[in-house]
Amino acid sequence: MCEPESNEDAWLEAQRKAVEEYLQRERVEHLGVGAYPAFHVHPYLALWAVQSKRAPGWVGWWAISGDLPTDYVSRGKVAHPRQALRDFAQRWRELSDYMLRGKEHPEVKMGTPAEWPQLGPLLRRRAEILQSHADDDDIWQEDLAEPGDVPNGGPAASSGSLEAGERPPSVS
Repeated sequence: MCEPESNEDAWLEAQRKAVEEYLQRERVEHLGVGAYPAFHVHPYLALWAVQSKRAPGWVGWWAISGDLPTDYVSRGKVAHPRQALRDFAQRWRELSDYMLRGKEHPEVKMGTPAEWPQLGPLLRRRAEILQSHADDDDIWQEDLAEPGDVPNGGPAASSGSLEAGERPPSVS
């Protein structure tokens, strides 16, 4: 393994490892976590594509880590990192609502009932941050290009997909 080039690279490496360990604890069978996050804001959050075991070469899950809970969601119909952030935000808002009411969520478990009064507001704030990143069109500019547009003199944009070796959007 090569030496990290910066604090950001070291942080990303640590986040990737944290996601791999988390998925192992959760017994998620997969073919690997992306070598680079699909989206990140150093040093706060990293969103990772997790390769499906049932459909090799395809994203099966999205995992998130950083200064927030490490969590994952099934890709389902969520094909883009921007929508994955929205899905995490919606899921965490709902979970926060349950916590603040002192009720157990029927599907998602996080913390203990004694911790919910403190976790609920924190989780709500993290959900708001994720939503604000997802809603920020400046971050996702390549998604806004019209067919045939040639942004920055490069090839025409194609729904935000990445070419081999190209890094996804980052706001670090």
